Amino acid sequence: MSTKRFQDLRVYQLSEKLADEIWQIVHNWKPLAQDTVGKQIVRSADSIGANIAEGVGRGSYQENKRFIRIARGSLNETQHWLRSDYKRNLLTLEQTQSIKNIINELAPKLNSYLKSIDNTYNPNDQ
Repeated sequence: MSTKRFQDLRVYQLSEKLADEIWQIVHNWKPLAQDTVGKQIVRSADSIGANIAEGVGRGSYQENKRFIRIARGSLNETQHWLRSDYKRNLLTLEQTQSIKNIINELAPKLNSYLKSIDNTYNPNDQ
């Protein structure tokens, strides 16, 4: 399996950017919002990058693919919370659009990264 550091992956860098932006926004919310939906969106956004990193560290293509799929699920969860938080007037239109712009770049890159793992998969690497 490739020895590329997860920190060098563009898909990881985007996930980190997304999580950091969400953290900065939620940090300014009132305690009730922070403690309920704020924690949820922060955790789901943080989980994207954490799963990319863990997948790379597992040392096999199969495990890496598994963790990238989990990261993709966390991205979908983040989108759910984004919609919910916007509807509850916790996010401005500008904040929502900024986060969506990152997601719109991250989502296809996450799928491409998963596909690239499939393309380099060696069945003897178990």
